[in-house]
Amino acid sequence: MLMSDSAHADSRRRQPKPQMSAWQRWEMADMQLAADAADAEAPAATATLAAEPALAELEPKLLIDETELQRLRQQAQEDGASEGLRQGHAEGWQDGYRAGLEIAQNEATCLRALSLAMPDALRQAEKELADDLLTLALDIAQQVVRQALALEPQLILAAVRELLQTEPALSGTPRLLLHADDMALVQQYLAEDLQAAGWLLRSDPAIMRGGCRVQASSGELDATLETRWQRVAAALGRNQVHP
Repeated sequence: MLMSDSAHADSRRRQPKPQMSAWQRWEMADMQLAADAADAEAPAATATLAAEPALAELEPKLLIDETELQRLRQQAQEDGASEGLRQGHAEGWQDGYRAGLEIAQNEATCLRALSLAMPDALRQAEKELADDLLTLALDIAQQVVRQALALEPQLILAAVRELLQTEPALSGTPRLLLHADDMALVQQYLAEDLQAAGWLLRSDPAIMRGGCRVQASSGELDATLETRWQRVAAALGRNQVHP
């Protein structure tokens, strides 16, 4: 009896699957595990192969980074040294500035004190300078007088005439005292004037040449060089006796 196609297909679907033994199941499982392991190792191997070029690329970078790190360390040391030097220089400059400022303040104080004392110091200096100049002038004048008397001994005549004209006239018998070297000159030119005044002419070794003195009972007239020089010095604010 012939079956239709649909009936034949149904009979095939209804046929039971052949049963596998325990050994077949274990073998299939091992094969599956091996396949799974192979599948798992394939990506790992692929990743390892892919990582090797990456590591090769990283190694130079790591070497560059180490060099850069060394450079940075060196730069940091240099920067630290520079900063330390700068700070030391700044501190030294500040210390020097403070010391200089203190010295300047002390100098300013001294200058201020000097400026306050300057007027008195100037007056004292002017006085000392004036005294020195006056002393110099008097010394020069003394030399001039000595030289003038040596060159012009007749200057004694002017001194005697000045005494003869002094008022009031001396009473009694006045005596004109002068240096022995001047007596001849006075007698030659002033003998008549002395006789008219009643004066006597006498030499005195204590009197320097160029000077004279008149002594009388009513007083004395002093025209010695010492006395005349003292009058000049007194008029100039000095006290000098000897020319």
